[in-house]
Amino acid sequence: MSTAKPHNVDADEIAKFSQIADKWWDKTGEFKPLHDINPLRLDYIDRTAHLQGKQVLDVGCGGGILAESMARRGAAHVTGIDMAEKSLSVAEAHAAATGVDNIAYRCVRVEDLAEEMPHSFDVVTCMEMMEHVPDPAAIVRACAKLAKPDGFVFFSTINRNPKSYLHLIVGAEYVLNFVPKGTHDWQKFITPAELARMCRQAGLDLTDSKGMKYNLLTRQYSLSDNTDTNYMIACRPR
Repeated sequence: MSTAKPHNVDADEIAKFSQIADKWWDKTGEFKPLHDINPLRLDYIDRTAHLQGKQVLDVGCGGGILAESMARRGAAHVTGIDMAEKSLSVAEAHAAATGVDNIAYRCVRVEDLAEEMPHSFDVVTCMEMMEHVPDPAAIVRACAKLAKPDGFVFFSTINRNPKSYLHLIVGAEYVLNFVPKGTHDWQKFITPAELARMCRQAGLDLTDSKGMKYNLLTRQYSLSDNTDTNYMIACRPR
C-alpha cells in the first residue's frame, strides 16, 4: 500500500472509520446496512456495466465489501483505494482468507491515482464516500478522469433534505441504532441536482439514477425511483 498526501481528506472521518475497522465483515455490526444494500448495488452495477472481464476501481472501498463482491462477480481485476489504512488491512486479509486473488488495495488519494493512471478503468465506483470529504466535486472529477472513454462511473450518496435528516440521522443513528451515532453529517449530504451538476462539470453524462428504500416491516432494502434519501447514479464520459 502506498501513502498519499492528506489534501481533501477529513482526518476525523478517517479516525472514525479506523476505530471500527475490525467490524467491516461483521454482518450484524456497525456495517450491517452496507452488507444489506451491497447485493442491490452489485446487481445494479453489473446489470449496467457488465463486470465480467472488466478493469474496476472502487474509490473509498473501506473494508472491501463492494470491491470483493465485484471481483467475485467476474471482473478481471478490482483495485480498491481508501485513506484508512486499517480498513485496507482488513480488506486485504479478508480477500486473502477467502481466496479472492483478482483484487488489490492501495492507500492513495483518488486525485493522485487519476494523475498516475488516467483513463485506465472500465468501471469506477464511489459509494457513500463523497459525503465524508471536504471537496466532493474534486472526487467526481478524479473519477471521471480515471474512467476509460467508453467506461462507466457510479456514485452513491445521501440526499440533503428534511426526510433524510429524519431517516438517516434521527432514525438510523439515534432511534434504531443501525449505524454509530455521528456517522453522518447532514450538512455534507448532497442533493441529486448538486451531484448532477458536479458530473456535468467533470465531463460526465448522467444516464440513470435509482433510490434505495428500507422497509421497516420486512427489514429489507430495495431499489426505487425515489431519491429522497440514499441514491445511486450511473454516468458515462462524454
